[in-house]
Amino acid sequence: MTSATIVNRYANALADVVLAHDSEVPAADALAQLRTFYASASAVPQLQAVLASPAVSKDRKRAVIRAIAAALGLSRTVLNFLLVLSDRRRWAALHEVIEALDAALDNHLGFERAQVKSAYALSDPQRDELERELARIAGRKVRLSVAVDPELIGGVTARVGSTVYDGSVRGHLAKMRQDLAANRY
Repeated sequence: MTSATIVNRYANALADVVLAHDSEVPAADALAQLRTFYASASAVPQLQAVLASPAVSKDRKRAVIRAIAAALGLSRTVLNFLLVLSDRRRWAALHEVIEALDAALDNHLGFERAQVKSAYALSDPQRDELERELARIAGRKVRLSVAVDPELIGGVTARVGSTVYDGSVRGHLAKMRQDLAANRY
């Protein structure tokens, strides 16, 4: 496993390149291309083994990456980034780098990430209202990631940055339990 510092260094370097005014590829396209490449490479275990193996020569790995990139129509920037990861033996960190790049791009574009758990699937109007309210609280645009968690019984919880907002029935019951226990003599 590669350290978060190294992962973020690679992600931020690529973010700087794709966000530059003279970038050949828009940031969203670069992220999508990396995800496509990762999905394609992950689908073939033997390919993952070749790309991760120190026994396979750098030139052979570069040829494989170039062939896949050509077949997928990847930009020169994304291809070069993949080659750098391979040359520096950071191949195993590709998925983490992609996720860190996504977060870095969101941050640069002024988005705050919010992880929401709901007891049931939210309708589009509920999701929109929740997104507006979390944006108001966070003071910036919010990008929601919503998951269903039936253990909540009802309601939602949201994590924005390091702050957790608990509007779940389970959370309210736990708070009532604490309040009742604190008032006992």
